[in-house]
Amino acid sequence: MKRLFILYFSFFIFHLALAQVGEPRTDLAIGVNGSFVLNRVSFRPSIRQKFKTGAAFGLTARYTCEKYFSMLCAFQGELNYSQAGWRENTETGENIYQRTVHYLQIPLLANLGFGRERGGVKGFLVIGPQLGFCIGETVKTTGDGSGYVPYQLDGLSNQHDLKVQRKFEYGITGGLGMDVSTKKGHHFIIEGRYFYGLSDMFANSKKDPFARSANSTITAKVSYLFDIKRTKL
Repeated sequence: MKRLFILYFSFFIFHLALAQVGEPRTDLAIGVNGSFVLNRVSFRPSIRQKFKTGAAFGLTARYTCEKYFSMLCAFQGELNYSQAGWRENTETGENIYQRTVHYLQIPLLANLGFGRERGGVKGFLVIGPQLGFCIGETVKTTGDGSGYVPYQLDGLSNQHDLKVQRKFEYGITGGLGMDVSTKKGHHFIIEGRYFYGLSDMFANSKKDPFARSANSTITAKVSYLFDIKRTKL
């Protein structure tokens, strides 16, 4: 089922990028992005958590391939560094365990826009698969540990002792945003996005502590793009 999701969204995106049933466009914009990240890990059995805050930043490229009636159809790819992981609740609130998992991520998105093509405001929807690779992890703890017992199962090491075992990550991401563009080809973009992880960071066989351990991420993103190729209208 997970692979079918990825194949479906990949086919959808590339179909949008290649199909020419409306007015053709060959607009290419590139730029940078930065994000504020709220992340949780969906553990099964569950662990009490708060949202872990983090940051993300990277590069964005957007190719607009056609205008279909009032909808602008584009393919968007990104290469981002992002901080995921989790922060655990404690009984006293004074003791903290926080694991930051560092990822390189590649979202491959369909971008469907409605509004002013140039020199105005355009709303848009993005959706598609996202791939990632863990490049490291760091741990933050405070307090003396009193009043807090981490999850344990059958005498095995708790999650604090587990390193990321599955470094490759995949899932589905999507969101809504607004693009304010100038007639000279500058784009100032704000966006909200959600990522649902389909892969687990820890092994999930019957002998392992967790049946599921996938990232779930809410992102507030700002981007700046500039046109390097524009269709003559």
